[in-house]
Amino acid sequence: MKKGNKILALTLSAALAAGCLAGCGSKGGSDSKSGSFDTSQEISVVSREEGSGTRGAFVELTGVEEKDADGNKVDKTTTSAIIANSTEVVLTTVAGDDYSIGYISLGALNDTVKAVKIGGVEATADNINNGTYTLSRPFNIVTKGQVSDVAQDFINYIMSEDGQKIVSSNGYIEIANSGAFKSSGATGKIVIAGSSSVTPVMEKLTEAYKAVNSGADIELQESDSTTGITAAADGTCDIGMASRELKDSETSEGLTATVIAMDGIAVIVNKNNPATDLTTDQVKSIFTGEAATWADVK
Repeated sequence: MKKGNKILALTLSAALAAGCLAGCGSKGGSDSKSGSFDTSQEISVVSREEGSGTRGAFVELTGVEEKDADGNKVDKTTTSAIIANSTEVVLTTVAGDDYSIGYISLGALNDTVKAVKIGGVEATADNINNGTYTLSRPFNIVTKGQVSDVAQDFINYIMSEDGQKIVSSNGYIEIANSGAFKSSGATGKIVIAGSSSVTPVMEKLTEAYKAVNSGADIELQESDSTTGITAAADGTCDIGMASRELKDSETSEGLTATVIAMDGIAVIVNKNNPATDLTTDQVKSIFTGEAATWADVK
């Protein structure tokens, strides 16, 4: 382990030790009331389901995904992980378990949990912009071929100055915009499907767009990135939502991904956990199961 990592590890161990009193009990319950934290307790690892763009980006950025002898990418997430099928479930699970750890879109972070620093850097939009916070990924919309007039009008809104203000006002990072928006007045239905991480900002965008163009009927279906990409490919939705890049096999189907925002991935723990800072190596050791208890986080 590098010297800097050792220092961070010792800081974490000291913080956890300071937060633990004699007689720590089981997960949640009495520990929360007494303020104690037992580092010998098993870590409850909370991950996302297969197909989640957040999971795909997280395992790649933290090194949880490794290449095998044949060069194939293998997700090494521990088999004991609790699998959550949405951002909301990750938040609820971590908020209810003192010894848990998970990861979510930075834009979805709320005060029910605590985001830890990564390598001493806080998860903020400014730190993602300046490159110091490394756990970040794009939010994409995915289309195939030419979309309907009303769908294109909505896409134009998203990419405009007006749409990007919605992006930034909801805690995400703007990209270059196309200037002030003027609707074409196109009418009809738009079906949007996919990533639960992209869904919260998409809800805000659709609400604001319909205020400008009342002739648009928008149906939003929340699932995961892979489902949204597949739906765009087979034509069951007009716009797919993905919180990851397209794979080569997906672009070969004639799909196009357009970045609408940048987002960070926040690593979250229960508010009763005294840990405030982890290295990416420490995060990897937790999510691969190498560190089974908080005392094992070195």
